[in-house]
Amino acid sequence: MATSEHTQDGGCRCGQLRFRMTPPALFTAACHCRGCQRMSGGPYSLTVAVPVDRFEVTRGEPVIGGLHGADIAHFHCPHCLSWVFTRPTGMDFVNIRTPMLDDPSGFTPFLETCTKDRLDGVTTTVPHSYDGFPPMETFGDLLAAYAAGPGKAG
Repeated sequence: MATSEHTQDGGCRCGQLRFRMTPPALFTAACHCRGCQRMSGGPYSLTVAVPVDRFEVTRGEPVIGGLHGADIAHFHCPHCLSWVFTRPTGMDFVNIRTPMLDDPSGFTPFLETCTKDRLDGVTTTVPHSYDGFPPMETFGDLLAAYAAGPGKAG
C-alpha cells in the first residue's frame, strides 16, 4: 500500500460521486456484521480508514443511506446508490469502502470485526480478529501496529 503524500481517487459505480484520499491509512478492515453484509450484498464489507482531513468529496453530493441514526452515517451516491463511505459519529476518521478506490490493490484487511456474525464457510487471513469491535483500550496499539507494518508497505 502506498503511504506517501500522493493521493488516491475513487468513486461510485456510475462516477457521479468522486472522492480523494491522501495516505497513509489508519487501518484496513473487514466487517462481518449483518448490516455490512446487507449493505454490501457480500459476506463482509472492506474498509480503508483515513483521518477526516485526508479525505474529500471532489464531485457530487453524497446522500445518507443505510442506517439513519445518531451513531453512524453511511454515505451513498444519489444516482446509483453505491455505498461509498461511512462516518462514525464522534470519530475523526472516514471509512472508505475499499472497492470504491480506483486502485484498491495493497489495501489488505489488517483486522476483522463482528466475526460472531460471520457467514458459514467465510474465512479471512487477517492478523487481528474480534467477535465485535476492538475494545477502545486496544485501538491505539492496533493503529501503531498497522502504521509499523502494513501501513508502511509501498
